[in-house]
Amino acid sequence: MGLGYIASALEHEHDVKIIDAITCDYDVRKLRDAIERFDPDVVGVSSTTPAIYGAYDVAGLAKEVNPNCTTILGGPHPTFAAHEIMEECEYVDVVVRGEGEETIKEVVGELDGNGGGSLKEVKGITFREGKRIIDTENRPLIKNLDEVPFPAYHLMPMNSYRFRGKRFGAVITSRGCPFRCTFCSSSQLYGKTWRARSPENIVQELRVLTEDYGVKEIEFLDDTFTLDKNRAKKFCDMLMKEGVDISWSCSSRVDTMDKEVAKKLKGAGCHTVYVGVESGSQRTLNLIQKGITLSQVERAIKTIKEAGLGTLCSFIIGIPGETKKAIERTIEFAKKLSPNFAQFTICTPFPGTRLFEMAKEKNLLLTKDWSKFTTLEPVMRVPGLSAELLKDLMKKAYIKFYLRPSFVMREIFRGRIFLIREVFSAARSILWR
Repeated sequence: MGLGYIASALEHEHDVKIIDAITCDYDVRKLRDAIERFDPDVVGVSSTTPAIYGAYDVAGLAKEVNPNCTTILGGPHPTFAAHEIMEECEYVDVVVRGEGEETIKEVVGELDGNGGGSLKEVKGITFREGKRIIDTENRPLIKNLDEVPFPAYHLMPMNSYRFRGKRFGAVITSRGCPFRCTFCSSSQLYGKTWRARSPENIVQELRVLTEDYGVKEIEFLDDTFTLDKNRAKKFCDMLMKEGVDISWSCSSRVDTMDKEVAKKLKGAGCHTVYVGVESGSQRTLNLIQKGITLSQVERAIKTIKEAGLGTLCSFIIGIPGETKKAIERTIEFAKKLSPNFAQFTICTPFPGTRLFEMAKEKNLLLTKDWSKFTTLEPVMRVPGLSAELLKDLMKKAYIKFYLRPSFVMREIFRGRIFLIREVFSAARSILWR
C-alpha cells in the first residue's frame, strides 16, 4: 500500500514502476532483470523492521546495476532508525521519515533539477552529504487525507491478490492514533491526532477496486476503523445505499464498539472484526497502558458476536512485568472469550515504541538482529521468564485454544473441515518446531 501511494504521488511527472517482489515471487535474478530493463534513476524500497536486511540487499543490487542511481528507503523501520540504516548500509542514499507522499515528490524534484538542487530544503528526510549524515526537520502531517490520490492500483499485480479464491484488496481510511499503548509505534509514525478520510472518498475508492479490478474482499487496515463511531455508521449506510458488492473486515478497540455500530457493520457486509485484547490480566493491560478493562473486552466481544460478526482477537505474551501465571490467565481468557480466531505473539520492542526505549534503558534487548523481530521469537529479556519458557507458552496458547473440542466441533458444524485440517497441521508444526 505504501508503494502504491508513493507511485501515485510521482506518476504524473515521472515514469514509475512498482515491483511487488513477494507477490510476484521475484528472486534476485528476476529482480536484477527488472531493474536492468526499467533502468531507473531512483529506486525506492519500503521496509518493516524484520525485512530491513532484504531492503539493504535491494539497495545494493540497484547500485550494482547502476552505481549512479539514488536509493531511498521508507516505512516504519527506516523512520525510527534512519541514522543506523545509513551507518549500516552504504548503498542507501536517502531515508524518508514518516508520511512519504509529499516528501518523495520534493526529493525526486531536487534530484531531477527542478528545485534548488539541495536536499537540505526537503523536510522529513535523512541523507548523506559526503561523510556526514544529515537530518532535515520533520515534515508536518497531511491534514486532509481526501486530497491524497488513491494508490496506483494499475501499477500493481492486482490479479495476484486473492483470499480464498476471491480477488482481494486492502484499504487505509485513517492515519494516526490518540492512544498510548507502549508496544505500538503508530502514534509516532502517523501522529497522535487521528485523521480520517470521508465516507464519500472511501466509497469512491471501493468503486475503483470493485469495478475496475473485480475485487470482492476488502481488509481495512486502519489501527481502529471504529474510532469515530458516527463516521463508521455513515460509511456503512453509504455502502449499503450505493450497493457496493463486497465482503470485508476491519479493526476495533473494545471501547469503540457498541450494538448499533456492530449492527451497521454486519448490514454493510463486514464479516470479521479484529480486536486487540492483548492480555487477560488487568495489571498487564495497565502496564502497557492499553486503556481498557477486562469487563469492556467481554462486553465488546459479546456485542460483536450477537450482531453475527466473526471475531479475531490478538494477545501478547512476555510483556515485561508479567508472570507465568499472568500469561496462563491470558490463555484461559482467550478460551473464555472464544473468538473465531486468536492470534498470540511474543512481546517485541520495535523501534519507535516506548517499549523499545524502555528495553534499551534497562538493557533488556537480547539481540539487535532485526530479522528476529518477527513477534515469534523472544528478543527481549523478561525477568522471571526465560526465552525457552516464552516459546513454550506461545505453543501452549495455540494448542489450548485451537485444539479445544468446542472449537473443533464448531468448525465441523459450520462445514469448515479445511480449517480443522489447517489447525491440526499447524499444531504438528508448532510441536515439532
